[in-house]
Amino acid sequence: MSSVSRILARLSALREADAPTHGGHVLSYVYDSGLAELDQLAADAMRLVQPVNGLDPTTFTSVAVMERELVGFARDLLGGDGDVVGNVTTGGTESCLLAVKTARDTYAGTGRPRLLAPVTVHAAFQKAAHYFGLELDLVPVSSSGAVAADDLVARMGPDVALVVVSAPSYPHAALDPIAEVAAAALERGIPCHVDACIGGWVLPFWEGLPDWDLRVPGVTSVSADLHKFGYAPKGASVLLQRGRDRHRAQYFATTRWPGYPVVNPTMLGSKSAGPLAAAWAITQHLGVDGLSGLAQSCRRSTAALVELVTSIDGLRVVGAPAGPLFAVAADETVPAERRVDPHHWADQVRQHGFILQLQPGLAQADGSVLPRTTHLTITPVTESVLPELSAALVAAADEVRGVPSVEVDPGALPPLEGLPDSATAWALLQGLGIGGADGAAPALPDRMAPLLALMESLPAPVAERLLVELLAHTVEP
Repeated sequence: MSSVSRILARLSALREADAPTHGGHVLSYVYDSGLAELDQLAADAMRLVQPVNGLDPTTFTSVAVMERELVGFARDLLGGDGDVVGNVTTGGTESCLLAVKTARDTYAGTGRPRLLAPVTVHAAFQKAAHYFGLELDLVPVSSSGAVAADDLVARMGPDVALVVVSAPSYPHAALDPIAEVAAAALERGIPCHVDACIGGWVLPFWEGLPDWDLRVPGVTSVSADLHKFGYAPKGASVLLQRGRDRHRAQYFATTRWPGYPVVNPTMLGSKSAGPLAAAWAITQHLGVDGLSGLAQSCRRSTAALVELVTSIDGLRVVGAPAGPLFAVAADETVPAERRVDPHHWADQVRQHGFILQLQPGLAQADGSVLPRTTHLTITPVTESVLPELSAALVAAADEVRGVPSVEVDPGALPPLEGLPDSATAWALLQGLGIGGADGAAPALPDRMAPLLALMESLPAPVAERLLVELLAHTVEP
């Protein structure tokens, strides 16, 4: 066997341990159109630009053409006019970071700028506030995941650099009250960003929704991920900004060094043109009609699954989900012996060949607690496995109905003074049966419900420190 064959054979073997990226058995992370020709088109497009550096569109002019046409397509889809411009980024996190960076750099107030959002806003905005030095002001939501517009408006003030609303929020698929919040922000001169990273390429085809995009007065920017319901490979997203001067504030530029002038519209300098080319090719191929057809498949499957889960004794769908995603919680209105813990349910569904995403409960600043849930994202390929998936969801619920939720007594854990260092954190994980042996890859439990319960029981800084240690160990040589 040649060296090339041996290397590729090992990579194939490594991939066999991954969760399947096609076939509809993973209901998060992957967005499978079910169309093999899109995968091939994306691969061919990426191969054509493999050596291209997206850093400089004046040298690699194909980059400028593809980005210009992709931004134009997104602008038309999301209700923008000629005053709306933008860029393709490497993903939703970068789009969110850039929206916050723009807000910070155009902030005209005094004192530390504040980022205002519901607690359900994507964690990328917590990262952005941390990176760029904004105060994070997260507003509690109801048990349905919905935020009240009045609660956001009441917190608006001259120190707010940006208010963020979601279309929809990832945890519960709640469509935030965008028109009301944007109108109040406009009146006060506060920029308003709509995070449509998950919904931006599918909600335009979802019936019965109020306006949520650039058609809404007061919305100053929108993020929408092409590698979600635009079906492009990771990572590609679009950030649209209303107003050229605002958009230009997104850039970093310097001539104050002896090398070439550096002008970057995104966080990265040198970057692959592959995801851009793949996203451009897919939108050229699908067009609006193709995206609409795939969205209708998602809509049919989502409606069927919401109806199914609602019919399962002991479970409930959280709130009124908008788009092809929803969260499932235990139905607290039925006796304990009939309830289904959503984390036990997700673990048991995995035994039937499908992977759902566990979400921990969260204590909010006002003392209310959002319940632990399980998240499902529905893609076009879901329709092809709907009978099998439905049977798995029902069977798993029957198998864990009445099983008590995992609860961890924080007092049973070793006492900690401050945040543990690396050695202490790793020893603590090993003592909990999570870390594995020294020198070995971390051994994750077969069932995730106990790990999520542990994370819920610990103070957030400690839980975060342990998760950092766990993930860091996965890539240690």
